Amino acid sequence: MYSVQDLLQKHAETLALKIDAGKNGLKRRITVPEPYRPGLSLAGYMKQHASKRILLFGRVEAAYLADLDAATRKQRLEALIAPPSQIPAVVFARRMRPPKELHLLCEKYQVPLLRSSMSTTTLLSRLNMLLSEQLSRTINCHGTFVEVFGVGILIQGDSSVGKSESALGLIERGHRLVTDDIVKVRKKEPGYLEGFGAELTRHLMEIRGIGIINVGHLFGAVCVRDNKSIDIVVKLEEWDDQNFYDRIGLEEKYCEILGIKLPYHVLPVKPGRDLVLLLETIAMNHRLKGMGYHSAKEFNAKLLEIIASKQKRRPREAHPQSKG
Repeated sequence: MYSVQDLLQKHAETLALKIDAGKNGLKRRITVPEPYRPGLSLAGYMKQHASKRILLFGRVEAAYLADLDAATRKQRLEALIAPPSQIPAVVFARRMRPPKELHLLCEKYQVPLLRSSMSTTTLLSRLNMLLSEQLSRTINCHGTFVEVFGVGILIQGDSSVGKSESALGLIERGHRLVTDDIVKVRKKEPGYLEGFGAELTRHLMEIRGIGIINVGHLFGAVCVRDNKSIDIVVKLEEWDDQNFYDRIGLEEKYCEILGIKLPYHVLPVKPGRDLVLLLETIAMNHRLKGMGYHSAKEFNAKLLEIIASKQKRRPREAHPQSKG
């Protein structure tokens, strides 16, 4: 649950916010990220009124309220914030003073009344961005998340299959760790996933036989980062001779996380396989595909061309012509 109090504690300085009234309502929940400028609602048109969004008043709205008589002003404002409305808070931009009627109504209905020194447009944009990030859906995934050649790879697999050891090998070769064991995944706009770790375990890894190590301290700050977009999911699994593993790569596999499709690779593990090199190869191949080069498809196209050319060059004796 994200409340007005959370917004003030985390972003009051960033948004230049101060509270004027309604302190008893600071625990009101914010459930919709987009603030709302009450244009037509102030004129009394309440259809489609956004009753769950933060109300943002700019210079135009303040000037309109100032032109109304006291009774009408109170009536219009009360219609905006009185129950059943679930307005989380009311914010005035540009250091403008809210009308006294609004002060009284916010105290009466326990709706936080905030002021900011920012311009209306800037405040609207920043509020939208911060709240979208805070309210975006987040899940936890088991795995190790690394950045390899700029590509975010989420390494998954059963316990003790070699996820952390593979990541450690990548770090030793100059790549970067985002988080180990538990990866928090957040859906971002426009349509991509961001992976990051919990603050408690940030930049830490658990290596069996060694214990917990701090990658940032051991390898330097250049080998860690706090967050990264997730571009590929790689699952490590014990090699099974009964399974068929793709040897060409024509069929692209995908998995879905929070409604976003991601390229998915199954990487069988057995003694003698260099997992670090294979993970680097997956990352480089992913970048090539992004630039329009698909090795498997190019190979298949060349193979079909060779087959077609051989069919055209079949010996003439295969089709004897009768002599006249």
